[in-house]
Amino acid sequence: MRPRRPPREGEFPNAARTPVAPKVLAVRWLARREYSRSELTQRLRQRGIAAEDIERALDELAAAGYLSDARYAQAVVAQRAGRFGKRAIVYALKERGIAEADAQTALAPLAETDELADAQALWQRRFGAAPANDREKARQVRYLQARGYSLSTALRVLRAAGSREGNDP
Repeated sequence: MRPRRPPREGEFPNAARTPVAPKVLAVRWLARREYSRSELTQRLRQRGIAAEDIERALDELAAAGYLSDARYAQAVVAQRAGRFGKRAIVYALKERGIAEADAQTALAPLAETDELADAQALWQRRFGAAPANDREKARQVRYLQARGYSLSTALRVLRAAGSREGNDP
């Protein structure tokens, strides 16, 4: 099937693009997935909407319960837990403009988890075997560090994997 051609200038005179209210745009985006207040502010600014109109619309959405940074932070933590380390999750929340109080509340369940065990489970799913050489070891360490685990945690995972390999008959 051939793609549609765009309309030529003046072809549809009544099809002038009408500006969409910031609240309507924000509701459309929130219907698809959760957004933080700062993400919505940024997207609406890119559309050329005035700052006071953005704030008014987002305040109305927050009052109605459609927009919640705390709920967004909990969703990010739930999505990334087990696949990323706590450090990477904290960075993602800060990058998205989540307030410190909301971030700490969302991160509370992660305080009870063992980061070393999470890193070992992640490493096991991804690699499963101890590195054969230094190049492979470096690659596995980089993978764990990119997922938000510290260098010491990554090395402990590999040491434990090496000791398990040595114990196998």
